[in-house]
Amino acid sequence: KRILNIPSVNEFKTDDQSLDIEVILEDAIACPRYTGLSISDIEVKESPEWLQNKLNAIGLRPINNIVDITNYVLHETGQPLHAFDAAGIYGNKVVVKKLPKGTKFTTLDEIDRELTENDLMICNEKEGMCIGGVFGGIASGVTEETKNIFLESAYFDPVHIRKSSKYHDLQTDASFRFERGVDPDITLYALKRAAILIKGIAGGKISSEIKDEYPQKIKKLKVDVSWNNINRLIGKSIGNDIIKNILNSLEFEVINETEEGLSLLVPTYRVDVTREADVIEEILRIYGYNFIEIPAKVYSSIASTVKPDPGKVQNLSFDFLSSNGFVEIMNNSLTKSTHYENNLDFDANQSVQILNPLSRDLNVMRQSLLFGGLEVINYNLNRKNENLKLFEFGQVYKIKKKEAEEVTKKYDESSQLALFITGKQNNESWNTSDENADYIFLKAFAVNLLKRVGLKVNALKSDKSTKKYFAEGLDYYSNIGQVLEIGEISSAVLKTFDIDQKVFYANFNWDLLFKEIRKQKISYTAIPKFPEVRRDLALLLDSSVPYAEVEKLAFQTEKKLLKTINLFDVYEGKNIETGKKSYAISFMLQDEEKTLTEKVIDKTMKNLMMTFERKLNAVIR
Repeated sequence: KRILNIPSVNEFKTDDQSLDIEVILEDAIACPRYTGLSISDIEVKESPEWLQNKLNAIGLRPINNIVDITNYVLHETGQPLHAFDAAGIYGNKVVVKKLPKGTKFTTLDEIDRELTENDLMICNEKEGMCIGGVFGGIASGVTEETKNIFLESAYFDPVHIRKSSKYHDLQTDASFRFERGVDPDITLYALKRAAILIKGIAGGKISSEIKDEYPQKIKKLKVDVSWNNINRLIGKSIGNDIIKNILNSLEFEVINETEEGLSLLVPTYRVDVTREADVIEEILRIYGYNFIEIPAKVYSSIASTVKPDPGKVQNLSFDFLSSNGFVEIMNNSLTKSTHYENNLDFDANQSVQILNPLSRDLNVMRQSLLFGGLEVINYNLNRKNENLKLFEFGQVYKIKKKEAEEVTKKYDESSQLALFITGKQNNESWNTSDENADYIFLKAFAVNLLKRVGLKVNALKSDKSTKKYFAEGLDYYSNIGQVLEIGEISSAVLKTFDIDQKVFYANFNWDLLFKEIRKQKISYTAIPKFPEVRRDLALLLDSSVPYAEVEKLAFQTEKKLLKTINLFDVYEGKNIETGKKSYAISFMLQDEEKTLTEKVIDKTMKNLMMTFERKLNAVIR
């Protein structure tokens, strides 16, 4: 049986009252408990070798014996400490309070900071000396000239510490622990332990009684646990005596025991245990997960739903893309604001700003997946990886209503799926073509993806894209908004990313796409018993007429027999007048109830030709 030996502090005693420093606790919410004492006639110097070795072993750089002792006790007990040069405590008073917003304060790193209304300050009679629980001030730090110190050991509210730490971008060992909650009952022990070490290493004498300001004692949390719930969550009955022994060894105090269960007091240092399930997890952790047998049978019920599952649709899309040679990329949701400044496609005022950005390159939330994808392409091109097929699924963000108070009304967060293609259609090989990827190549993947997830592409309307980041592009709309955009990225945009080859981009508005998928009704249809019939047409059209318009008119004209339409040749040039182009299109006709006759076929094709001539000014060749 192993016994934890905790260093004793029984030898602690006050030597005299020659340096009595008064403690005034004005903000007991931000600082529920504050303890401290004075030590005089110390010698600040290099720490002994054993102490330096201990600190070096855990990755800490020794500074001087006073600071080293506070760091040593911090890692020994988990309680942060701070030593003030008593010469900087004007009026011999330590006041724990908040200073007015905008007050200037210089920290130990020699940076002038502007305080907020949330910053708890440890002050003297004149000014602030330390941002409580976060970082010390330059005027009250311990130096080689220091002879007298005031040693602080306190319990600070985690919320206040986190706000100050994040606002001032100060992450210290002390703030790390205070943010997560320390034990309010260990402040006295840590204070005495550090004082004894300082006397032994730096000399001096304890020159005041311990000041302990603790207006409202933090009570231990009471949690009830039932035997049934313990056995149910663990998966087996491990015995009530074993459970109680485990809880006692973890310092949980049993205040009542009944046939139904136990009433417990949680030790104050266990800030992570707040409910019955947490207690049961602790019991199982000590008992051992490996002692829980795996059942021979698994009992489950079959659940089904008529509505598509978002996760399954997403995985279906990812499988389709990866099976076709696409590689998934993941970019940071934080990006640089310059992407959206002076950009006609995005409003920089809608960018969600980060209050404390790590750098200028990560100061806003992204409004689009486009720029992250172009950065990935640039990175790969610089490393001679030139043939790329990439996709990314992620969230984009923007401000919806600045004046709104509710977060859900002020900000808009939506999901997008982006595809990127650049370089060759296929990697170099003896049995593949050497063709460059183009707009049509990407469009085929995008349209087939819509079909794969069950969306009827023919039901979507298409129009030429007006986005400036496209050299040319196409938008697809449903009744509720834009579902998809496809195009070639403009040379101006590519130049800003130092990309010197064509890039093709498709972007799915995933939220709208999924709404459309949910509206689709999937029904079983038997394979037709009667054959299809193919007829071809050559249409001479104005160059401005897109193929999508031809396809749309064809299905509007013949809704029953026309099954598919395919463009298999486009010609412009010799023997075709300027401003014209020739489309060679195949039409597949089929009647699911009977074999088509030549009379019906001719009538159908005649209707199609008349429509093309009348509405598109087409010439049938």
